[in-house]
Amino acid sequence: MEKYLDFRNEINYIKLKQVAESIVQGKIVVFPTETVYGIGANAFDEEAVKRLYNIKQRNLSQPTSVLVSNMQMINSIAEDITDVEYKIMEKFFPGPLTIILKKKNVVPNIVTANQATIGVRMPNSEIARKLVKYANVPIATPSANISGKPSGTQLEVILEEFKDKVDYFIDGGASKLGVSSTIVKVVGGTPQILRQGSITKEQIDCIL
Repeated sequence: MEKYLDFRNEINYIKLKQVAESIVQGKIVVFPTETVYGIGANAFDEEAVKRLYNIKQRNLSQPTSVLVSNMQMINSIAEDITDVEYKIMEKFFPGPLTIILKKKNVVPNIVTANQATIGVRMPNSEIARKLVKYANVPIATPSANISGKPSGTQLEVILEEFKDKVDYFIDGGASKLGVSSTIVKVVGGTPQILRQGSITKEQIDCIL
């Protein structure tokens, strides 16, 4: 199968399934989400995640979030989820929000930089959601850029940065939102914004 897949006008679901299978086998894929482009690896594959960090030139002391496709997948990697956290996910998943949850031991420490928590997001993007669903594993997915550079919102720039370092590139056109997800952490029952994206604290507070 070709390395560059053009899904700008139409998604080829057969090829998308093949890419998902490659992620399970340890391959690295650049793909679009509604926020920015992500670079993903099987979150359960420590060697694949290590390779992802090397490609991004990302410090191992920085945790990375994971993409999921459903609540069952969230419950497989996170525990002791509170009512407030469930309410936030029910309202904003799928969407441009990452929530910090207590992780289960099944998640490799390299993903969370040895922390006891993990960032979880359910993307509101057909390509990204289906990719995770077909892989049937959470996908460790930081933004598709060299660390310290702006997040990629169009594949042309990302192709130049990563060239032969990534196994597959999926082109879904320009990112719909073009800004990274809001990151929220619930502390003592109160949501705290760790990174501001398109979802505001006021929107989160409204549902509580």
